[in-house]
Amino acid sequence: MDHLIELRGRLIWCVAAFAVAFIVCFFFAGPIYVFLVKPFVAANALHAAGDGHNVSPILLIQATAGLVPTPAVTGEGAQLIYTAPLEILFTKMKLAGLGAVFLAFPVLAFQLWRFVAPGLYRNEKGAFLPFLIASPLLFVLGAALVYYVMLPFVMFFSLSQQISSESVAVALLPKVSEYLNLVTALVLAFGLCFQLPVVMTLLGMAGLISSKLMSEGRRYAIVAVVVLAAIVTPPDPISQLMLAVPLVILYEISIWCVRLIELRRKREDEAEGLPA
Repeated sequence: MDHLIELRGRLIWCVAAFAVAFIVCFFFAGPIYVFLVKPFVAANALHAAGDGHNVSPILLIQATAGLVPTPAVTGEGAQLIYTAPLEILFTKMKLAGLGAVFLAFPVLAFQLWRFVAPGLYRNEKGAFLPFLIASPLLFVLGAALVYYVMLPFVMFFSLSQQISSESVAVALLPKVSEYLNLVTALVLAFGLCFQLPVVMTLLGMAGLISSKLMSEGRRYAIVAVVVLAAIVTPPDPISQLMLAVPLVILYEISIWCVRLIELRRKREDEAEGLPA
């Protein structure tokens, strides 16, 4: 009963933190959305200035990050539309919900840790806490890759597919809800895929996999990564490559993490006089 009462208290703190964060994010939903649209703005400005040609990837990334000024665009610049009366309201609510999860995550993680920590041994606490810190950092790293690299390339690629002639003009006018869905899908896909070292290391600590098994299965892992990148990213080779390459690198890092765990376990067994 004491555990249930404590769980209820932790959940109340989590719900309260999420509610406060939701209200704050909904109040600033407009500026947050403008921030998310910045990759599209940079891609649109560079596409218009270069007429879709001779735009280097480095310049596109620098313009999105604000390291270089974006060229001035004649007319109204990048435009997004909404076609339903309440579409922008529901988009703001969805954006506020997603922002609230990120904003309230420290409180959620702290409440989870305070509920779980009393039931863990000292060595288990030392093993669990680094993963609690590494997991959100890797997720933020994946989200940053989406914002500064993935989205500008996807939007620039989409703009380059426009058709313009004397009789027909096919222009890109994204809907506000569809653009947010694209951002959300990419951030979740990259953020979750970047948890690969955490998952593999936990499996190594549990003794379910070994570094030797991971090394021998490298070729199959690369094929699986390519298939996964093709499923969770838009259907263009640039975005698929941008997810597949970091995942292969993270897989190699995971092998070294599992190897370090095996070496530490071996030293502990030798110190206790146990057979290797």
